[in-house]
Amino acid sequence: MEIESISLAEEKKNAGNELYKIKQYNGALQLYSEAINLCPDTPAYYGNRAATYMMIGDYKSALRDAKHSVQIDANFEKGYMRIAKCSLLMGDLIGTEQAIKKFLELDPSNQALRPELISLKQLRDLNEKVVNCYDKKDYRTCLYHCDNAIKIAPASTQYRLLKAECLALLERFEEAGDIAISIMQSNSTNADAIYVRGLTLYYSDNLEKGLLHFERALQFDPDHKKAKAMRIKAKQLKERKEKGNELFKSAKFKDAQLVYTEALALDPLNKEINSKLFYNRALVNSKLGNIRDAINDCTCALGVNERYMKALLHRAKLQYNLENFDECVKDYEKALKFEKTMEIKNLLKDAKLQLKKSKRKDYYKILGITKQATEEEIKKAYRKRALVHHPDRHANATEEEKKDQEKKFKEVGEAYTILSDAVKKSRYDNGYDIEDLDQSDVDPQQMFRQFFQFPGGDSNFGGYGGGNNNFTFRFG
Repeated sequence: MEIESISLAEEKKNAGNELYKIKQYNGALQLYSEAINLCPDTPAYYGNRAATYMMIGDYKSALRDAKHSVQIDANFEKGYMRIAKCSLLMGDLIGTEQAIKKFLELDPSNQALRPELISLKQLRDLNEKVVNCYDKKDYRTCLYHCDNAIKIAPASTQYRLLKAECLALLERFEEAGDIAISIMQSNSTNADAIYVRGLTLYYSDNLEKGLLHFERALQFDPDHKKAKAMRIKAKQLKERKEKGNELFKSAKFKDAQLVYTEALALDPLNKEINSKLFYNRALVNSKLGNIRDAINDCTCALGVNERYMKALLHRAKLQYNLENFDECVKDYEKALKFEKTMEIKNLLKDAKLQLKKSKRKDYYKILGITKQATEEEIKKAYRKRALVHHPDRHANATEEEKKDQEKKFKEVGEAYTILSDAVKKSRYDNGYDIEDLDQSDVDPQQMFRQFFQFPGGDSNFGGYGGGNNNFTFRFG
């Protein structure tokens, strides 16, 4: 019976070898397994099956069979060769070194593992560089060395996960997530993979799911330091954000401002969450009257996501309130590119009108009055400003000063011409161009004489008093 089993096992092995040669690896695996079942103490069968597993990329199963083969026969050289190859491909430096050492003890002159010896040295050097760069937080260079290490050890879960972590920290979340998910699919209890997946969620504005993954990683590995640190950070960030929102809703703006500021200090790397915190703090600063701080916060939020419409529209509104119409128009134009709504179109139209008006002469400012000034207040303001800037008052001034005062005197006349006429004032207030208001032919001297009713057109004010006006002007 035993002889028949050995004979049948050899037939299975030989048939498996034929399939292996023509690369029908699944069939070969089946035959080698049948041979092992018939003769479980034959190391060559495990060795052959290990070689087949290697061809289909199942290095973990290959390593298990190779190790079993040398347990059966401690002098089985091919077993150590496959242990060395599998260990190297999986990134196990110590395992590779030990297998090569044992192999050379059995056959010191055998050069079969020389390529693995060279690769082992390269991988050891790369591993040292990877660790140094990671410790320095130089994730870009660390990623470069990880890629080179993976070329030597493509089946290394350790290097793939470290690569994924670097990708996450470099904001390449989709790539990082793909690696972590693929490892979780083959090993759902891999705490490192779960942690990295948590990072991609946490840094992609999915705070809740990120926190859940950090907690799950700790269920499988309670001593996972990185997961512990990130769980604490995520919980604090979540609590601060929610607390700030509650305080804002309760109109406790000073307290909300403090809490949002604390939250922003927790993790500068979490740009997506921080952009929302900046926007929230902008709303608080707006309520507190800190308009420029609010604008800065909106700018910080938009630095992360230029399509953050709430922040963009709020900044435009704040710029409008500060009469920074150039910046306001820019923001509304950008917003309209992202969302072509009638509301934004109307806001942009109004901002452009205000910008156009802001670039004209401000006649209200020239007379020193508000837009709500009455007819009498406009007259009074003109009287005061005209007397201040009249050229006769500055007869002894320098030529430069005379020109400046003449210009201001003319502007005062223009302002009065527009603002004292109800129709022109209305058109001016509604944004019509100054040229359309027909005031360019105004003679400021004539207007002055008419306003003060001087006889004979004399506008020399060395001193005057006359008629029923009861005015006496003495310019010093």
